[in-house]
Amino acid sequence: MTIPPLLFALMLWFIGTAAVVWLDSRPQHTFRTSFTLVGWLALIATGAVWARADDASWGGAYLGFAAAIVIWGWHEMGFLMGFVAGPNRAPCPPGVVGWARFRAATATVIHHEVAIAATALLLFALTWGQPNQAAPLTFLLLFVLRLSAKFNLYLGVPNLSDEVFPAHLAYLKSYFRKRAFNALLPLSIGGSAALAGWAWTLAEAAPAQSGAATTATLLAGLAALGVVEHLFLVLPLRDAKLWHWASAKNQAAKAAIRD
Repeated sequence: MTIPPLLFALMLWFIGTAAVVWLDSRPQHTFRTSFTLVGWLALIATGAVWARADDASWGGAYLGFAAAIVIWGWHEMGFLMGFVAGPNRAPCPPGVVGWARFRAATATVIHHEVAIAATALLLFALTWGQPNQAAPLTFLLLFVLRLSAKFNLYLGVPNLSDEVFPAHLAYLKSYFRKRAFNALLPLSIGGSAALAGWAWTLAEAAPAQSGAATTATLLAGLAALGVVEHLFLVLPLRDAKLWHWASAKNQAAKAAIRD
């Protein structure tokens, strides 16, 4: 029962990311409809988390993990489509450094971060004292990995991989730095790897095919993917190329060429 959860985590991460990329690359007039429809899916997923909170089986773990991915994807859409970001939507002023730069950067995303934190608290509240913690733990891990990536981009990394930002969020790039090294980056990579190893140890110690073992394995896989995503900030590779095929704009361009 060890390998299937890892494959499930990889599959949902891949499909979920591709779906968000495709929806976000469509014309802006489709954003509100897409955001609303996926919002209903996120609401259904939240209800499923509450309804299956007492399910300690491996099936309950799979459902909780999938529900968390759906809810997370909705939040990502809200940010990338420009619905929930922050009060500051202007580029970083020239010459701004230190605390002033940090405050300006925080104001570009604070509404989104608060919304994610509130959702994490809601998921923990819905499952409080129950055996199935797959959804809140998955969502929390995604939140931690996201914050880590954001802080590293703010401090400076060799490979910004900023092609994923749509035109209406281009101002965010002015808050990134291109640097050979920052002190947080090795800690982020090492911490993600440590989380993956710890979760794997918990999975091995839990009863085989139990919900606890499945949840821990899913989290180990997600943390390992976090290591990969942080490595993309260092290696001279463009992770945006992984999702180029999923872009609606790329698909439209290929169709125009064929025509």
